[in-house]
Amino acid sequence: MFFRTKIFMFSKIFKYLHFNVEKIQKTLFNMAAKLNLDKLDLQIIHEMMENAEISYAELGKKLFVSGGTIHVRIKKLQELAVVKGTKLHVDLKQLGYDVIAFIGIYLEKSSLYDSVARELQKIPEIVRLNYTTGNYSMFAEIVCKDINQLRFVLHDELQKIKGIERTETFISLDESFSRNVQVFKE
Repeated sequence: MFFRTKIFMFSKIFKYLHFNVEKIQKTLFNMAAKLNLDKLDLQIIHEMMENAEISYAELGKKLFVSGGTIHVRIKKLQELAVVKGTKLHVDLKQLGYDVIAFIGIYLEKSSLYDSVARELQKIPEIVRLNYTTGNYSMFAEIVCKDINQLRFVLHDELQKIKGIERTETFISLDESFSRNVQVFKE
């Protein structure tokens, strides 16, 4: 029953995200207009999100502009803090990280969010943290090499943080997919 309830919650979250993709895209387009981003900027972002290793010259050819134009636009996007760097996508299982878990965190008081977030940031196994509405005050993603490391983080690290009332942990059995938001529709 416990796992069925948790799976139901995850399916609700997934359905919300799935059915709101169009709304998210419209919001992104409106934000782009406020930042004075044009179609080319959105195309550059879209292409770079798919392949950050593409050269400016190659991307320029693909979008029918010069490599210099791409360079100038990327600099503008960095200055606006739209582009915050690039990341290498790594298969963590190949490196021995076999456990991905999600932790719902209940706070004693919501006003403790900032201090708890600072403490959670010190735990290297926590790779993502969100301030949420709903059942939990915070929702964290954690990556560990094995169950023993997860137990250590949950028992010895998380539980000693002042302001955390209790937690609920969900172990991921499989990641079906992970994708970027489509900022530009072709």
